[in-house]
Amino acid sequence: MAQIPSAEARAGLKLISPTAIYVILLLAVPLATVLVYSILTGSRGNVSLPITGENYAELWSRPVYGYIMLKSLLVALTVTFITVMLAYPVAYFVSFHVKPERKSLWLFLITIPFWTSYIIRVSLWFVILGYDGVVDSTLMSLGFMDTQLNIASYSILSIIIVLAHAYAPFAVLPIFVSLEKVDRSLLEAGQDLGESRWSTFLRVTLPLSMPGVIAAALIVFIPTVGDYVTPELVGDGKEPMIANLIETQLLKLANFAQGSAFAVASMLMVGIVSVVFVLLNRRFIGGQK
Repeated sequence: MAQIPSAEARAGLKLISPTAIYVILLLAVPLATVLVYSILTGSRGNVSLPITGENYAELWSRPVYGYIMLKSLLVALTVTFITVMLAYPVAYFVSFHVKPERKSLWLFLITIPFWTSYIIRVSLWFVILGYDGVVDSTLMSLGFMDTQLNIASYSILSIIIVLAHAYAPFAVLPIFVSLEKVDRSLLEAGQDLGESRWSTFLRVTLPLSMPGVIAAALIVFIPTVGDYVTPELVGDGKEPMIANLIETQLLKLANFAQGSAFAVASMLMVGIVSVVFVLLNRRFIGGQK
């Protein structure tokens, strides 16, 4: 016989109901729609029965689609690696070398890029990397080169630079939180036992902060692999990524079934990599217990 929920349970259900409804309507329903569309027969502007696997077959049968997906994955992994490598020293400095009363100020300064629109930040990189930009003007004035580099014209390189800058604050904050949890007495004990600072960092600080590093990598990787704006604006859109391919199928070609299949394949790719990050995170957390 089913038990009647207690007053406390009913109160809890009422408390989470708005959030649950929001998640179902704005996340679960659209996701389910995409999944259903991806296995239906599509024509321009509509989808219909019968159920088919042609949409996924199209994805794997055409080399250009596989190339774009692989490129998106490699760009995202490269951006994630660069971002974490640049963010770790910043987080380490704030955590270990900034006075406690000034740490909030430093974190506040790190978030300053969020004060402006993402599109504006991307566009400003043209002033730095583009023809007659800051980089070219500086190098030419110093006599290091005679012609313009115009780095912005190198699509993949410029996309990586812009994305690494855009998502850097997302990497700094979780690493900083992880470093703040490191017990300083362990570091002192290591040095008392004759370990150098570098050895103490490698054997104590870095392993203890790895959950934050993995969290930062995951936070950067997920939005980067599906970024649409940067590949569209940087490098004249010559190097589209998976999000640009999905946009072309859904909006320009109105092929909802094919675009949905690409979206599902992209989510599966992100999901597999994310699971790897989560397993690594559990490994480091479990190793600390």
